[in-house]
Amino acid sequence: MPGQSLPIAFVVTYIVRDALPPSRADLLTLFGTEMPRYGVATELVGQGGGQATGAPWPAGGMHVVGTLRSRFASVCSPLWDLLGLLRARRSRRPDCIQVRDKIASGLLGRLAAWLLRVPFVYWMSFPIVEGFEVRRDAIRPARGAGVGAWTLWAAHGLRARASRIVIYRWVLPGARHIFVQSEAMADRLAARGLPRARMTAVPMGVDERLLERSGIAPAADARLDGRRVVLYLGSVARARRSDFLLDIAATLRRDLPQVLLVIAGDAASSDEMAWMRHLIAARGLAQHVLLTGWLPRQQALGYALRAEVGLSPIPRGTLFDVSSPTKLVEYLALGVPGVANDIPDQKRVIEESGAGLCVPMEADAFAAAVLYLLNNRSAAQQYGERGPAYVRSHRTYAILGRNVALTYKKILTGQG
Repeated sequence: MPGQSLPIAFVVTYIVRDALPPSRADLLTLFGTEMPRYGVATELVGQGGGQATGAPWPAGGMHVVGTLRSRFASVCSPLWDLLGLLRARRSRRPDCIQVRDKIASGLLGRLAAWLLRVPFVYWMSFPIVEGFEVRRDAIRPARGAGVGAWTLWAAHGLRARASRIVIYRWVLPGARHIFVQSEAMADRLAARGLPRARMTAVPMGVDERLLERSGIAPAADARLDGRRVVLYLGSVARARRSDFLLDIAATLRRDLPQVLLVIAGDAASSDEMAWMRHLIAARGLAQHVLLTGWLPRQQALGYALRAEVGLSPIPRGTLFDVSSPTKLVEYLALGVPGVANDIPDQKRVIEESGAGLCVPMEADAFAAAVLYLLNNRSAAQQYGERGPAYVRSHRTYAILGRNVALTYKKILTGQG
């Protein structure tokens, strides 16, 4: 039922980690645009410097109950989430309480749902407990380190251990339903004994209205003229092994001197960007790598229109194997063939769409796949033509939203 909304039938009070009003598409588009089409309104409780939207449901389908604006937001957020639940009840008793990627507030949400006798739902977009454990392991002090370093490590270890107990013993077993980021994440939770039938995978999608080629202006950047442009659309980070992109560029340069790798994205900190710039200079790749820094979304997509191949290397491991990267879906939506490595979600997209190549995360393998596409224009064209149709059928928020809405209907009417 695109283009129309039903009268509000259900209200979901949704506790999130994000600053509000939301900017992420999987919140703003999915819950602000798609859910109201099915009569589902959302009251958001979050943190970090936002203000109310001024368009509460039912007019806009989404109502920002409140945000916590404080340097102590992460410490105080469970208390703030409780206040948000109380404020939400003043407008209308929720039909469901849902928590996303929060530990203590997940326990709070389960308790509140029990008191109100409504379903409790958990939305896991990131393996946050495993993230705490990776952080703990990353800062383990060397032998002979000071007391302060060991104390910090022990604190991270305690947080990881407590979080694992809370989320896997108390929160998730009490959820009526669990939305997860990918089928791989659902499989991992099922291996821990959680019922697979109570999970729904909601991978990352795109808003197809924003990815119409006719509505995007190709980048007017003279540095791309006469070059064989390969694109990486996303953030720069050591944890994501962004230096691997430079390995690909260095390998490509040997066989294709006119290649230009465009990295259209920023880093979470100036230190990370400085690290990347230093590596580009140290490896003599300044003529073959263009690091744009932050760009408005549509401007970044303009670089994608100038690219012949899109890259999506995602490190294998506990954190990223269950992820669902958006960049590969964006390439395909724009008709740009993708080269991605074999994390489960990307492998599935490539195999189902036939719109790119899936290879191990090795520089030689990526470079060989890119060269094949650059040197075989007819094959690259066929790959590119398959992408938009696949995305329209499987990975738009209109498609994903319908699946989520039907799941809510089952949950909130006692059918599931």
